[in-house]
Amino acid sequence: MDLFTLDNLVTLLLLILLQAVLGFDNLLYISLESKRAPEHQQQQVRKLGIGIAIGLRLILLFVLVNLVEKFQTSVWAVKIEGILEFDFNFHAIIVLLGGIFIIYTATKEILHMMTLEEHGAHENKSSSAFKVITWIVIMNLVFSFDSILSAMALTKVFAVMACAIVISGIMMIVLADRVSDFLQKNRMYEVLGLFILFVVGIMLISEGGHLAHMKILGTQVEQMTKATFYFVIVVMALSDVVQSRYQRKIMRERERIAEQLAASEATSKVAS
Repeated sequence: MDLFTLDNLVTLLLLILLQAVLGFDNLLYISLESKRAPEHQQQQVRKLGIGIAIGLRLILLFVLVNLVEKFQTSVWAVKIEGILEFDFNFHAIIVLLGGIFIIYTATKEILHMMTLEEHGAHENKSSSAFKVITWIVIMNLVFSFDSILSAMALTKVFAVMACAIVISGIMMIVLADRVSDFLQKNRMYEVLGLFILFVVGIMLISEGGHLAHMKILGTQVEQMTKATFYFVIVVMALSDVVQSRYQRKIMRERERIAEQLAASEATSKVAS
């Protein structure tokens, strides 16, 4: 009965909001990754991948609540004074590897877009649904660490944290289809999404380096804050909007000039 106290309900609302804010990059990854599956399976892949990830998030929550100290225990340390220093724990390794993989994925997709092969040929190079679901689940767990540790800082009530995870997961299932549909209908924003995903990878690598207390050539690796991350996203989005409108303006101007030249040539032919 103590679960339904005002304090727990307020905390639950805060956790759902926190999950929504921290889950934006995860949602973007799911939407882009699901496009690699066969088209008729993409919606099912998103729902199944997030559904499995919700269950594994609950297991991860239980593990972290009971064994959080183990994830912070040093497993590999190197100290070369003035050149390279780090002290890795499991948390830092998982976040760092997740960041490296996301940068690899985003870079690979961006390079594919820059090739000269036909768009349709690129679309046909789809992965199996099982493979896509596997990567969605794995990366969902990587993104889960921050949100779960943040939740543990707000409350110690397991049921409240579990409810927040389930509710936010259902919200992700609903929003994933809408984000994917938006990217499908507005293909130009897919490039923007990939570059945002690239920044997400950089953020995770900086976080992993920060957790490992990494120093390179005597300089401490600092974590990219969420405020900086969202500021970069806003700037990139605004730049993309301005560039798109500018390009459309140039195209209209070129069409107007072409029409004027065509009309001028037609008049000259009639006059002659």
